[in-house]
Amino acid sequence: MYALVPMPCLFFGGGSTQFLTSRDGGGWIDAAKFLTGASAVGSFSIPIILRHAHMISTGAMFIEFTSFIFVCTVLCFHRASLEDDW
Repeated sequence: MYALVPMPCLFFGGGSTQFLTSRDGGGWIDAAKFLTGASAVGSFSIPIILRHAHMISTGAMFIEFTSFIFVCTVLCFHRASLEDDW
């Protein structure tokens, strides 16, 4: 699921994530912000719902949540690369 989170940025935002922090808008940019937020929320809520329905174990839910650390690492690297002048 985490691989799908940046796809709206790729398709609607022109491949850049700089528009996510800006207040500039438009039809496609607002759609990309909404879809990115919805997929990020879904990445957390789906494992919780599946655990509540006893379809997955608690360990599987925590494995899904620990993969969020990988996503945070990628986002921190992206943020650092935006601030650096190569």
